[in-house]
Amino acid sequence: MEPPPHPREVYALEGLIGAESAFLDALGRGRLHHAWLLAGPEGIGKATLAYRMARRLLGAAHDPAFGLLGAAPTDVTSRQVAARSHPDLMVLERATDDGKTRKSIPVDEARRLPEFFANSPAISPYRVAIIDAADDLNVNAANAVLKTLEEPPARGVILLISHAPGKLLPTIRSRCRRLLVPAPGVEAATRMVSQRAGLGHQEAERLARMAHGAPGRALQLASSGALAVDDAASEILRSLPAIDEGALLALADSFRGSEGAARFELLLERLADQIHAMATRLAATGSSSALDRWASVWERLVRWPGEAEAINLDRADVFWSVISDLRAAAKTAM
Repeated sequence: MEPPPHPREVYALEGLIGAESAFLDALGRGRLHHAWLLAGPEGIGKATLAYRMARRLLGAAHDPAFGLLGAAPTDVTSRQVAARSHPDLMVLERATDDGKTRKSIPVDEARRLPEFFANSPAISPYRVAIIDAADDLNVNAANAVLKTLEEPPARGVILLISHAPGKLLPTIRSRCRRLLVPAPGVEAATRMVSQRAGLGHQEAERLARMAHGAPGRALQLASSGALAVDDAASEILRSLPAIDEGALLALADSFRGSEGAARFELLLERLADQIHAMATRLAATGSSSALDRWASVWERLVRWPGEAEAINLDRADVFWSVISDLRAAAKTAM
């Protein structure tokens, strides 16, 4: 299955009429803030919304067929944005031109913002910068962005995307107008995944629930083979404490390279989600001792991916540590 298109190439967007209306109201009344913080869960369309806002600010003609902020793909501005050639748009993101993904947005790129906004718009009403996502700015890059926010550019707008705004510098949050972007919900996400990924209702709904109602995240999961990984996580938990050693060895061997890293993180995520659901059921039955054991395992599962990346731990070694934790918890519960 092909990965979902980049948000700059998406022109239809459902379920975010409230956010689009708030932006259009500010623009129409001449009260456009110089910085907008698009906040909400990952995979709900915040980046797609940012590009829709950017196209409008850059002068794309409105096409009602694509919604309140819609512009046609054939519009000159739309084509320039899609080709990453618009002179009045700057994008900071982890992805590089060669298709690789960095750990963070480097400070050197953030330091280009003042120079970008120092110039007047070349062909548009505004100059626009999109930061996707502000959560990915390293410490120095965040401080560089803050300096630009402290000196609002004339005819300039910064659109910051954040999945976890509470983790941003308070001084960055305070200088932005926050635009809350809610998840459309499991039903809407199921419909979108079914249509775009060509999946049956049952599979699409399962992915939508994994993504907690975020359609973009559900599409990412669909393209990354999440259903098979979720099945593997279920089989590990079902078989505890006696898990098929051959299957575990095959899994551990599959964590090599960039694709393996994604599979490793996805497996730990699926294990954590399923254990969270198990802990919720245990809480309902009042089994406090078992709940404490599995809650402890869940906390370690959530921490492991970040710790493994931070100190460059071998993913297979981390996986076997996870299996050890799971087996210990299961044996204690027997």
